[in-house]
Amino acid sequence: MLKVEHLTMVYEGGTVALEDVSFEVPKGEFLAVIGLSGSGKSTLLRCINRLIEPTEGRILWNDIDITAASQEDLRRIRRRIGMVFQHFNLVHRSKVMTNVLSGRLGYTNPALSLINRFSKQDMASAHHQLDRFGLEERTYYRADALSGGQQQRVGIARAMIQEPEMILADEPVASLDPVLAHSIMQYLEQINQEDGVTVLCSLHFLDLVQRYSERVIALNEGKLVFSGTAAEIDDARFEEIYGQEAERVG
Repeated sequence: MLKVEHLTMVYEGGTVALEDVSFEVPKGEFLAVIGLSGSGKSTLLRCINRLIEPTEGRILWNDIDITAASQEDLRRIRRRIGMVFQHFNLVHRSKVMTNVLSGRLGYTNPALSLINRFSKQDMASAHHQLDRFGLEERTYYRADALSGGQQQRVGIARAMIQEPEMILADEPVASLDPVLAHSIMQYLEQINQEDGVTVLCSLHFLDLVQRYSERVIALNEGKLVFSGTAAEIDDARFEEIYGQEAERVG
């Protein structure tokens, strides 16, 4: 269970990215986070694993206060929280295998990780994830030799090698065309349904939200303006989330 309680994030300079946001995510749920660009979606996901330090509020995960965790405790917490990024966040000059194995850095002796020494078990796990996501033939390609969809699959494999209990996917399909978007979303759905991994996924398009999410929360100017199912987003709710000038598509 993830509990976000009265979360506020004010950036230096006074920009309020999140204001008094509270919600809960049961274990194993697929939650979509929606809203316009700049509504606070990315900030929210980054606060959950403390890539950004929130200004106020608490984030509880399995009854552990992430916001109060020491750096040593946070390192252990982050092992079980995978992150998938919009722009993939890969080391482009490194091989696909190296990028995937970087997901094991939280478990590995820092001295050994500096020289890319990983256990046989880690190597076997990496091969398994690459095969699972259709990338085994690309294992020793440079990451920048792959298509956008393939790079995002590498990002998902890197997250899964952490053996996560939760994945935070920050607009994972925003850089992809619609066909590839569904492919990536299907992989996240598979992880959620087959592995029981909780998924928090920020998205723009309601057709994806309706197809893949169990529940939706919506942000507008940093405030939580909706929590429910995609089917409950009627025209009035849509306007509240996206503004009067927005038009529904899909």
